[in-house]
Amino acid sequence: MPRTATRIATFAIAATVASVGLGARPHIAFADDLAEMQAKVEEANNAYDEAMSNVEQIQGQIEENEAKISEIEEKLPAQRERAAESLKTLYKMQQSSSGLLDLILSADSFNDFISTISYLERIQSKNLVELQGLADMNAELQEAKDTLAARHAQANQEAEAARQAQQDAVAARDDIVQQALKQAVAEQAQAQQIVEQAQRDAADGKTFTNASGQEVKGNASSDTTPIAESIAETNAPSTTEQSTETTTNESAPATGSERDQFVAKWASRIDAYLAGSPLAGYGSTFASAAYNHGVDPRLSPAISCVESGKGAVCFRPHNAWGWGSSSWGSWDAAIEGHVAGLAAGGYYSLTMEGAARYCPPGGEWYAAVLGEMNAI
Repeated sequence: MPRTATRIATFAIAATVASVGLGARPHIAFADDLAEMQAKVEEANNAYDEAMSNVEQIQGQIEENEAKISEIEEKLPAQRERAAESLKTLYKMQQSSSGLLDLILSADSFNDFISTISYLERIQSKNLVELQGLADMNAELQEAKDTLAARHAQANQEAEAARQAQQDAVAARDDIVQQALKQAVAEQAQAQQIVEQAQRDAADGKTFTNASGQEVKGNASSDTTPIAESIAETNAPSTTEQSTETTTNESAPATGSERDQFVAKWASRIDAYLAGSPLAGYGSTFASAAYNHGVDPRLSPAISCVESGKGAVCFRPHNAWGWGSSSWGSWDAAIEGHVAGLAAGGYYSLTMEGAARYCPPGGEWYAAVLGEMNAI
């Protein structure tokens, strides 16, 4: 996404003229397919986030019910004892009804008579309260257990929904990788020529204008590994990082492992790449956004280097990528905004067609970004 309108206008011409080094027409079908697939990734990840949020909410309710059950069970023995004593008292009162009648009739005055009646009623009422308290407590305990069972069942359903959403997201990402790989292979011979020319130009000290409108040196990196050789690896889960799994109970399925592995793997690599720059420490933000939007995790950090020296010289506040005329209030918002924009524009990873759209005519920019991506 070039910064100036004039660059946008020149893309249609520049992309089809052999003298600019692009040679072939943009792969519109590829871009359209990638955009559609990226939308599926975002939809699946949003479904996963919603399901996991529900799981966490239900888990909180489960913990509340478990705490309530424990509290009631702690109070029950004492309540049972009081209820037993009350039953004994009521039984004795019933068995000695004739004696109680004599007690009432032997009252010396009407006031004594009323006082005796009131006293006996209080005794009976107190004991009935204790019995009712036991009945209420048992009913509350059963209700809490029934609610807990229902919450467990709901948690399992939500966890299964989260697992299915995650599987859908992984499948959608795999589709993106395969499509992007096809495009990279189709462009590889042409891209290699562009990279070799950029290497020669860089050795001669030549510069090019990036999307931010700044004159920058071309790619002098010795690592010119074709993008097709590394695309598949960006989507592979880490084999060394341990996943963080969340379960609602013993029977609930584990969730979060694929995303957690992806983020853990790429956050550390991106952090190492950005060390010492204004973007240092934001590896996890880059990796999370890349996973959520189905974008190569190296692309946004690499562009930030070519466009602003990894955030050192931004032409708009927190805009390290020469991305339109956008500005953001924080690096977190900026990273999310840029990666989301890449996804919306059909940029899964680096392509000749994408480079021509981002910074026409695209050849030198492609080579520069490739060198930075290979450094991550």
